[in-house]
Amino acid sequence: MAFRSREMMKKIVKKIGGEQNLAPGVKDQLKKAMPDSRVVMGRAQRGLFAGRHIQFGNRVSEDGGNKSRRHWKPNVQEKRLFSYVLDRQVRVKVTTHALRCIDKAGGFDEYLLKTPYHKMDTEMGLYWKTKIEKMYEDLGEMEVVFFSPEDESNLEKQFGELKLEKKAARREIRRKMYGTTSKQESSNDEAEFAGPTEGAPKSEDDDEPLVANA
Repeated sequence: MAFRSREMMKKIVKKIGGEQNLAPGVKDQLKKAMPDSRVVMGRAQRGLFAGRHIQFGNRVSEDGGNKSRRHWKPNVQEKRLFSYVLDRQVRVKVTTHALRCIDKAGGFDEYLLKTPYHKMDTEMGLYWKTKIEKMYEDLGEMEVVFFSPEDESNLEKQFGELKLEKKAARREIRRKMYGTTSKQESSNDEAEFAGPTEGAPKSEDDDEPLVANA
């Protein structure tokens, strides 16, 4: 194994957390996937490029056929891809070709699981592939429990009661802080603004005329 391949292998194993976190047989596949002679652009090491890298060629003039060197860079976009096993979005730089491959595979996790190691020629691609495989292997060892329709209805009922309890607790805290609820305060303000009702006894102070100070 070349020096560059050994250094890339060390980085990937270190990011995963050691060889003990590797699924059985993954280390041998990683060694086979390490590029020995192919030069991968540094920008591609930090994303999923799906085999698309910088290309070099000639620019040929129309008049004299003169050639001048030029290069073509891949169309790279920064996207947020949702991972079901991680239950979050992963921000990664991908090419448009890699996005089409991900859509064709059915998602970010499916693309990493279906793509063989020798086609994951970037450091980040190999890192995510080994991490996702390890997490899916751990999920496969867990026990799955299915609920009956009656249990599901009971759970929904319990969640509804819990929401009502939280709402009542918030209302009680508001009552202790302000003395009355917001509805009672609004009703008192409306009663004061409307004035005395019809048929209510008038007080003696209401009939007395107002006298200005001399």
